[in-house]
Amino acid sequence: MSLLRLSALCFLLLASFSCSRKKATTSEPEKEKLPILAYYVPEEDYQPEKLPLDQLTHIIFSFTKVIDGEMKFRNEEFPEKLRLLVEQKKNHPDLKVMIACGGWGADGFSDMALTEESRQKFVNSAIAFIEEYQLDGMDMDWEYPGLPAEDCKYRPEDKENFTQVMKALREQLDALDRPQTLTFASAGWERYYDHIEVDKVMKYANYMNIMTYDQIVATTPYTGHHTPLGWITREDIAEYPIAEMYKRWEAEHPDSKYVPGPGSVEKIVAYLLELGVRPEQMVVGGAFYGRAWKGVPPANNGLYQPNGGPHIGWCPYARIRDEFEEKNGYQRHWDPVAKAPYLYNSADSIFISYDDTASVRLKTEFVLDKGLGGIMFWQLGNDTKGENSLVDAIYEAAHTGE
Repeated sequence: MSLLRLSALCFLLLASFSCSRKKATTSEPEKEKLPILAYYVPEEDYQPEKLPLDQLTHIIFSFTKVIDGEMKFRNEEFPEKLRLLVEQKKNHPDLKVMIACGGWGADGFSDMALTEESRQKFVNSAIAFIEEYQLDGMDMDWEYPGLPAEDCKYRPEDKENFTQVMKALREQLDALDRPQTLTFASAGWERYYDHIEVDKVMKYANYMNIMTYDQIVATTPYTGHHTPLGWITREDIAEYPIAEMYKRWEAEHPDSKYVPGPGSVEKIVAYLLELGVRPEQMVVGGAFYGRAWKGVPPANNGLYQPNGGPHIGWCPYARIRDEFEEKNGYQRHWDPVAKAPYLYNSADSIFISYDDTASVRLKTEFVLDKGLGGIMFWQLGNDTKGENSLVDAIYEAAHTGE
């Protein structure tokens, strides 16, 4: 080979190497998936292999309870069902399977958290549980520290004790041989945050799962949105009967620092930002269920009107899709302020508040736009098994543009 040809070959090789190095160093890192966390209560027809696990990053098996100061199952069928769910990680290696402890009406937290000894007993049981089932983390669903709820015991000391429980959990979870996610279920209304040490707790939690649903409940005397995204001001509802409910509360609590009004995702996220919570630690909630009221007058298509009590206190989205959404006399309406749908049956005077595919998509887009930690929902088993499910809508919104 001539010296000229050898020089040319060396030049080409050097140029090729330089280009390949340049491409490698300027390529963008792979984009992380938006966390999509699904609470899940095993269904009667339990088939974990048919769950849409490929569309989730975390699934939170619900619930264990605080029993004799330890984290245990009360349901005798749950241990085997959890094992079957964990086995699905063979087909979904990136999926994180977590366990939730507590839930609405679950007692035992205040006593468990009271002393260092009682806290350590609980934490030891939780770590042993996670090791036994080879889980990827846990969710503390204490409803609520320092506040009365469903005959559960509570104390002023719960505020500091909750922090100590989360601290002990974090320290022992970090000692395990694989990464662990620690979350807690937090309320979608401001008063809750007076009863936890937000800044301290968030040092130990990966995320707070904000329950941005049940903003009104079955016993609320007026209809409204139970899981809206949009910020609804007092001015927005001033002309409707529901405004009287907030006026009465204000008159009965003249010294309260809170201005009563409808809750929403946008409202509580703004409040938490003011408290110093980092956006990437906030996970907002969607509701895979609706609430229905009877005896609702037709004004404003039933929205913000008095009602005659609950028609259906808890209605899975699957049933809403099959029986009510644009059928059997129910008409779907959209509230551009609340960014939420609702159904009204004028013949039967029934009003339904719920999340649909449009509203959960908007919630997901809001999470992306604000740089929040993710979206979660209660609960996966309530979704339709048909096409265009709520999970489908969330997943598609989370992955648009990839």
